Formats: sequence, structure tokens, C-alpha cells
Amino acid sequence: MIEVLFLAIALAMDAFAVSIGLGAKQSSTAYASSAKAKAMLLRLAVMAGLYFGIAQGIMPLIGYLLGSALLGWLASAAPWIGCIILVGLGAKMLYEAISGEEEEELGSEDHTKIDHKLMTTMAIATSIDAMAAGFTLNLLAVNAWVACLIIAVVTALFSFGGVYLGRQSGTWLEDKAEILGGVVLIAIGIKMVL
Repeated sequence: MIEVLFLAIALAMDAFAVSIGLGAKQSSTAYASSAKAKAMLLRLAVMAGLYFGIAQGIMPLIGYLLGSALLGWLASAAPWIGCIILVGLGAKMLYEAISGEEEEELGSEDHTKIDHKLMTTMAIATSIDAMAAGFTLNLLAVNAWVACLIIAVVTALFSFGGVYLGRQSGTWLEDKAEILGGVVLIAIGIKMVL
């Protein structure tokens, strides 16, 4: 079960990094210490937690179900496939954190005015990796439904907290969160084949 918790934390890092960015954008708005700004920040934190948590919970379940259908055909190669998927996702997260590529894509939006369409788009964009990682749930000795619930709750908590952390610290934590997530995914992938 500890692997699921590490997987959940690693998968939450994309949403956490985006949430930090959302919170940081709020800190630069006028009247940031007013009661209205505090209410808007709470609303944003709740939206981030709900949207990112739900998306991160559903996507690995889709990956798990697709993986279950294919696992019988690929049983002997499954640990290697899982390793390749997780190492690839981890490497992608490291690359994006170091190059700043994803930050530029999301940074072009005006995050001071968050609506449901933008939150849905960001939630899906940050959870695509979780769908691929969901395939690996077939290789772990865990209940996939419980694992997806843990992933959803961990992501929701990280996203909620990320908005407030971003509000206080600015964007300097974004890349560090993605680097940590990438390293954890690579470590889990390598452990699968060892």
C-alpha cells in the first residue's frame, strides 16, 4: 500500500505545481489581503482540490480498466511495460520542470479569473499521465478502486494546499514539485522490474 501512496504523491505533483502557480497569480492581484480576496482564494483552492482530485482519481481508473483488458495478452512483459511507462512519465516530468515547457503553456492564461472551463481543461491536462500510470495498478497487489480513491484524495489535498502555498511563496516551488514527482515515478518504475 505504501507504493500506492508514493504513486499518488508523484501523480499529484503536476496538479500541485499548477495549483502553486494559480495561488501565486492570486498574490499579485490588487487588494490581496481583503476579505473578498480571501474568499476568492478559498474558492480557488476548493475548485483546484475538486477538479484536480476528481480528474486524478478517474484517469488511473480508466488506465487500469484498459490495462486489465490487455494484461492477459501481455502478462510476461507487463512489469517491463509498467516500468517503461512510469520511467517515461517521470522523465517527461523532469524534462518539463527543467525546461519550463509546460509552465509557458499554462502561463499564457489569465489565472486571476478562473472559470469552470479553464479548471476542467487544466485538470484533464494534468491527469493524462495518471491514465497511463493506471495501467501499472494491474501490477501492484492493491485494490484499484481504493488506489484511485487514494490518488484522488492525495491530489485534492495537495492542490488545495498548493493554492495557499503559491499565494505565500510565489512560483519558486513549482519546478521542485515536478522534479520530486518525476524522480518518484522513475523509482517506482525501476522497482517493478527488480
